[in-house]
Amino acid sequence: MSTIKDVARAARVSIATVSRVVNNDAKVSDKTRASVLKVMADIGYTPNANARALVTQKSSTIGVVIPDLTDPFFASLANGVDQVARQHHMQLLLSTGQISAESELQAINVLIERRCDVMVVHSKKIKAEVLLKLAEKIPGLVLIDRYIAAIAHRCVWLDNEEGGRIAARHLMSLSHQHIAYISSKYEIDDPLTRLKGFTEQLPQQHLTSSPDLIAYEEPNLRGGEIAAQKLLAKGLPFTAIFVYNDAMAIGAISTLEDNGFKVPSDISIIGFDDVLFSRYSRPKLTTLRYPIEQMAKKAALLALQLSKGEVSDEEHKYIPNLVKRESTAIAATTK
Repeated sequence: MSTIKDVARAARVSIATVSRVVNNDAKVSDKTRASVLKVMADIGYTPNANARALVTQKSSTIGVVIPDLTDPFFASLANGVDQVARQHHMQLLLSTGQISAESELQAINVLIERRCDVMVVHSKKIKAEVLLKLAEKIPGLVLIDRYIAAIAHRCVWLDNEEGGRIAARHLMSLSHQHIAYISSKYEIDDPLTRLKGFTEQLPQQHLTSSPDLIAYEEPNLRGGEIAAQKLLAKGLPFTAIFVYNDAMAIGAISTLEDNGFKVPSDISIIGFDDVLFSRYSRPKLTTLRYPIEQMAKKAALLALQLSKGEVSDEEHKYIPNLVKRESTAIAATTK
């Protein structure tokens, strides 16, 4: 088990400096703080005093770690956990970690410092071996939107590959043969596995994907606009776009229509997530429903059970569902 001395040695700072970083002391420079946090993430260090607090004292809180407060997807995740907390007369303790191992681990440590022994963690960047160590220390830790085989009973996750296959089948059923893909530029599993499932389904109708028809951008409205601009600038023919999430899809629709293309009569768009505004966009967005609120409730209940020593080998995998709305139609060339 890593100690504060190990962190100090690896980061080449004093133990006192590590302690100041752990306690968010403003006297520590940003450069030193970043260096120490990186070492903590790499070796899986959590403060011993906080770990002891988990063993000796319980809190009446359920913690949740999400990367972004403003994203409707993560707001739904937090809301699902909050509903379970309220049902059990507990308070929600929210901690944010941007998509980096250092910030995600710091967010978890914030919960530990507040003696939170029940937590739902959305982590994409912390190494699996570090999460395994954390799971040993925190009986009530559950991962959401991530699968690690060694702690499968603690994971509540979505089959993103199957989501990609469902999207491909839907577009192929509408006779689309030239299909583009708009993806998140973040180096995480979800966009990769969705594209993997999508491209593996195409040969079922003797189709292939082209790297030239893939654009990567920030996973938000503006990112969708820019990605669609990149695709149009290449001048390659396509009649449909499979988009990483709904925000990017709606941004892409804006760019397409600004450039004289009608959705779906010229180009079909299919998103992913089914966040609230997807049913109010114009046209209403066809998408894959990611049941994140339902999954978050399951994860919170599971975390409570695990914190009480109730363990089972049940798998907690979810499959996205196709929601057909107005943004997909028969390929223009076949009408």
